[in-house]
Amino acid sequence: MKIMLLGSGELGKEFTIAAKRLGQYVIAVDSYNNAPAQQVADESEVINMLDGAALDAIVAKHHPDLIVPEIEAIRTERFYDYEQQGIQVVPSARAANFTMNRKAIRDLAAKELGLRTAKYFYATTLEEFKAAVDAIGIPCVVKPLMSSSGKGQSVIKSSDDVDKAWNYALSGSRGDLIEVIVEAFVKFNSEITLLTISQKSGPTLFCPPIGHRQERGDYQESWMPHPMEEKHIREAEQMAEKVTNALGGAGLWGVEFFLADEGVYFSELSPRPHDTGMVTLAKVLPLNEFELHLRAVLGLPIPDLTLQRAGASAVVLASEEGVPIISGLTEALTEKNVDVKIFGKPITRPYRRMAVALAWDKVGTDVKLLVAKAKGVAAKIKVH
Repeated sequence: MKIMLLGSGELGKEFTIAAKRLGQYVIAVDSYNNAPAQQVADESEVINMLDGAALDAIVAKHHPDLIVPEIEAIRTERFYDYEQQGIQVVPSARAANFTMNRKAIRDLAAKELGLRTAKYFYATTLEEFKAAVDAIGIPCVVKPLMSSSGKGQSVIKSSDDVDKAWNYALSGSRGDLIEVIVEAFVKFNSEITLLTISQKSGPTLFCPPIGHRQERGDYQESWMPHPMEEKHIREAEQMAEKVTNALGGAGLWGVEFFLADEGVYFSELSPRPHDTGMVTLAKVLPLNEFELHLRAVLGLPIPDLTLQRAGASAVVLASEEGVPIISGLTEALTEKNVDVKIFGKPITRPYRRMAVALAWDKVGTDVKLLVAKAKGVAAKIKVH
């Protein structure tokens, strides 16, 4: 199959590796040259994916069998036309179009499907934004409607934060959409990602829940499994199945929830492998999330998803802008049951993810210990 990957970051790179291992042909597309997935793909293209004409041109040039989005900044309304041409859009044109915009997916979850979510309002101007903050109350969470990896996301803790949060949200917005969502702050105990797999034929499948910690709206560590009461796991699975069924298509989704005393709150979802799911690179399952995504979109059998071992991941961040030189691998890899994946990004900037450290042990191991171990490994990797 000829797969066109739209967005070629670290998640796309791992997906491309999985695809190549099963004999697929990948064209990796991004807005800059030598992006991580382009380094391992068969072909690459550099375009502005928000330019509908440019997107149409490369689709016409390559005639892919599948289009696999990895990022939000894409003219996703073009996907409907590609489906009409007989191209499989992953998970589907509707799913990609809805989930690239927080407004569409939140309204679907809260208003159409009746899932438990935080109270929210939208704003397209500073005046509307201030009115929304007044209506929600402080503290509250602010996010651009189109962004990824926590960009533009912040928490308003006092009235002094209001203007800063508005400006930060706009600066982190991808594409040309000027709109934000203001959410009530849910008093949660933890945040989880439930990797959910929609198959072409067969039931919806679920991986064990992944716990994660964020800073600046971006994940720092994740672990599998996350301790949860069985009733809360079932509740999250029911919500995830409802929303993915409503969107349609085949593939792996990263469905995010807040876990509170009263149960789970739906937060958002990604129609593709999730950054917190990089913990699956520690071989906690028979297949990692990228291999599961590929099998789902190709309609291949998926094995039993019983946990093989407990694992944790911790990110390695850059601190300044420049061309990266990475050191510390010898020290980092000295410990038992650890690994490091370097993404191969050609340019650094403050807080940009450059690598991930992994740690694992047998099922039943305290994941807090594994998180500490993964963080210790990550701290030994230096990005100069």
